[in-house]
Amino acid sequence: MSRIGKKPVTLPKGVKVTVTGSEAVVEGAKGKLTCPIPAGITLDVQADSVNLTRANDEAQTRAYHGLTRALLGNAVTGVTEGWKKELDIVGVGYKAAMDGAKLNLELGYSHPIKYEAPAGIQMAVEKTTHIVVTGIDRQLVGQVAADIRKFRKPEPYKGKGVMYTGEVIRRKAGKTGK
Repeated sequence: MSRIGKKPVTLPKGVKVTVTGSEAVVEGAKGKLTCPIPAGITLDVQADSVNLTRANDEAQTRAYHGLTRALLGNAVTGVTEGWKKELDIVGVGYKAAMDGAKLNLELGYSHPIKYEAPAGIQMAVEKTTHIVVTGIDRQLVGQVAADIRKFRKPEPYKGKGVMYTGEVIRRKAGKTGK
């Protein structure tokens, strides 16, 4: 039995889960998300929790059991608290600023980079070197943060670039002269 799959998803006050066909709709204070339900997985929605059960013990069904429970738990957390990723910019002259809804990045290239986030994602620049990405969809928040990081990945010699807050960059020694 899947250790993750057999744990029930607790529903805080104000969160409602409805199952329609092959997807579950999670509604909360911050918004509404849909979670796919693969074949062989059934949801038992109760007043304060959701239990997941699987139809058989095939390898694919066992894998989907834990995955579906994790996705449903992430959706419940998203509509109640939301998700957040923070990025730091390191480098002389590297900076970020908000230009309306677009993020304007200056990362050492000959041109500024303008990035517009997809619907449902909010970006904020707290300092010129600190970006906060927030939203209710965990996958989308992580993808937007990864897209911003991809513009200038941190390099191992000086540590310059865009990195997640708290990320440790493995440093290299570089050339040494005699």
